[in-house]
Amino acid sequence: MRNLKYLKYVNALEKEYLNLLELQSLVREGLEEMFPERIWLRSEVASVSAKLGGHCYLELSQTEDERVVAKSRAVIWASKWRVIKPFFESVTGESLRSGMEILVQVQVSYSELYGFSLSIVDINPEFSLGKKEDLRRKTIKRLQDEGLMDLQKELAFPSLPWRFAVVSSEDAAGYGDFMRHLDENEFGFKFELRLFPAAMQGDACPQSVCDALNEIATCGENFDAVLILRGGGSALDLACFDDYLMARSIATCPIPVLTAVGHDRDYHICDMVAYSFLKTPTALADEILGIFESEDARLGDFASRMRLAISNRLNMMEMRVENLLTRILSSDPRNILKRGYVLVTGGDGIVVKKASSLKGGDSLRVLFADGEVEAVVRNLRMWEYGADDAR
Repeated sequence: MRNLKYLKYVNALEKEYLNLLELQSLVREGLEEMFPERIWLRSEVASVSAKLGGHCYLELSQTEDERVVAKSRAVIWASKWRVIKPFFESVTGESLRSGMEILVQVQVSYSELYGFSLSIVDINPEFSLGKKEDLRRKTIKRLQDEGLMDLQKELAFPSLPWRFAVVSSEDAAGYGDFMRHLDENEFGFKFELRLFPAAMQGDACPQSVCDALNEIATCGENFDAVLILRGGGSALDLACFDDYLMARSIATCPIPVLTAVGHDRDYHICDMVAYSFLKTPTALADEILGIFESEDARLGDFASRMRLAISNRLNMMEMRVENLLTRILSSDPRNILKRGYVLVTGGDGIVVKKASSLKGGDSLRVLFADGEVEAVVRNLRMWEYGADDAR
């Protein structure tokens, strides 16, 4: 059925057709009648472009079964954008970006020159925050279903790691703090580090970190661990560390990954899948130094015990040597002679052990402690000892 207003309009002009302006005007008037007041609209952000100090232009869309079924232009005028932007970011911890689902209050408008458009006058950040948490839960579940949450924990970690691949921004304060803390350690420990630069905030961060991890895995260097470093920041700056692709790259990295992103209050999905995580880059430096301090203390204790054991061993050996020397000295014939004994040898120099081996007229040498005498056997008397006693 033809629109009554359209028929009335055509009859007034007494013609069966409309020109473009007339058609556009009818559309505008119809929309103004249908939507005289602002309405709340749920939609997805397809793209967003905000000029510094100016207006924010968006393209909104609706997707069903992975197919775009509706699109519309939208704008947030500068006067509204200056209020909406900081409010939305303070509540959600992130800025308006493509792929985000939002609930906005809009004024429907139509221009004969520019067509259909929506003017956004308000936004409900609580709606987007709920969607954000829902996305976070879905990301965690997806990683769990794929068996990636604990994959890093199964890797072997060196007892003394000293070669590190660092993923960070060279200008990041957290990276600078980490390097100073490690270089200026009081023990003089030395480490080998190589920086793989990456964006550490914003939409470019996830892909940039993924690229860095891929380069580390394929560069051919034998790193002990990968360190992902970023200093503190707002929730908006750190929201990228809940990204699925980044978490997946960390989980599947063949080298243990240690993360130090944000402040004490921050805990991201990338921390969950990493081999280990520390709250800040400085805390991570302390953890690494602590490993070496413990080993240094252990080796110091071992060295002390070794010195004590060697000292005890040497003392025991010295006592044994002294005992042997005493026994040797006590067995020296000269010392025996000093105790009143004599040593008798025959003319051939052989020691005489038995009287029965002698006969009258044999020449003898009798050795005393202080000299010797020569003698001749004149009389031979045998004692009546048994054979055993004679021996």
